[in-house]
Amino acid sequence: MKAIASIEDLRAGAKRRLPRMFFDFVDGAAYSETTCRKNRSDLDAILLNQTICVDVSGRNTETTLLGERLKLPIVLAPTGLSGMLWPNGEIAAARAAAEARIPYCLSTMSCCSMEQLAAAAPKPFWFQLYMLKDRGFVRALVERAQNAGCRVLVLTADVPALGQRHRDVRNGLTVPLRFTARTVLDIASRPMWALQALRAGPRTFGNLIDKAGGGSAGSIAEWINKQFDDTMGWQDVEWLRSIWRGKLVVKGVLNAKDAEQARNSGADGIVVSNHGGRQLDGARSSISVLDSVVQKVGSDLEVIVDSGFRSGQDVLRALALGARACMLGRAFLYGLACNGQAGVARAIEIIRGELVTTMALCGVRNIAEIDGRVLAPMTHDSNARMQA
Repeated sequence: MKAIASIEDLRAGAKRRLPRMFFDFVDGAAYSETTCRKNRSDLDAILLNQTICVDVSGRNTETTLLGERLKLPIVLAPTGLSGMLWPNGEIAAARAAAEARIPYCLSTMSCCSMEQLAAAAPKPFWFQLYMLKDRGFVRALVERAQNAGCRVLVLTADVPALGQRHRDVRNGLTVPLRFTARTVLDIASRPMWALQALRAGPRTFGNLIDKAGGGSAGSIAEWINKQFDDTMGWQDVEWLRSIWRGKLVVKGVLNAKDAEQARNSGADGIVVSNHGGRQLDGARSSISVLDSVVQKVGSDLEVIVDSGFRSGQDVLRALALGARACMLGRAFLYGLACNGQAGVARAIEIIRGELVTTMALCGVRNIAEIDGRVLAPMTHDSNARMQA
């Protein structure tokens, strides 16, 4: 881990260790992956303003998010099937987050159940929820999250239907995994991962295990595919607000109008997100709409942003545009795939180190000082690229 210098190094390590189908599951995005690439190119287009002869000693990255004091303005995002990358992957990530004093958000589609995580993680965690057609089951998940000590509920609202990921189709990735010549050869090409996975035993959707067909991965996957609700409306967010006693965050906002609707429906925060480019390909990047969303609701809601963030410089850019924090998905998953909890810890350490150094070079000592002054004026060409 000491030889790992960047998130890109962790990505390369994950690619070496994982079978191709699982690496591509993490790394890939919907259809032509245009939005996934735009997330990165638009972040890279935002230049920083170097400032000299400023006392930047004693730099402090602590901040407050949704009433919780954090050591860093980052959250580990909800990601499905993390336990396929590393045994008990969700627990490993949550423990690394707790040590770093940042939140970890458990996905509804995790291998580990929220009760298992609550028993193993050393601090409260967030829980991510889909608005499934079975509202009785949604209510039950909310009650379980409350009982497990979750303080923040994150409603992922941008999945009325699943965007196809071409890499998964080409690799033959299914749930449960069907053993074809292609998938067997793929797994055999990564013997260390295969041995570790064999020792860990079969994995399924831990939060859904009792819902369908005796809990087999196949029956649960079939049930899930029928449960994404294309009738969901803002009245459902209001209903969720009425039954959840903690903080409520709506994830998947990409315009000021939806941000207003989230505020009016009772949300405490939003995540400006295009799902990492894994849903609507051709959508705008999250960073390109962040400023307009903050201008509309930033005084009423706590604004988090995700999709494409892989460095401390990226985090600084988001904070300068008004975000309170960034959610990291692929960045920590690459670390998890490399070396479990230690790999996630290294990913967080990399982001923190880059953020602290960049703060110094931009002339700021704490998170509250980060604003538009740390950004260089955008050129006409770079602004045009972000608007395209």
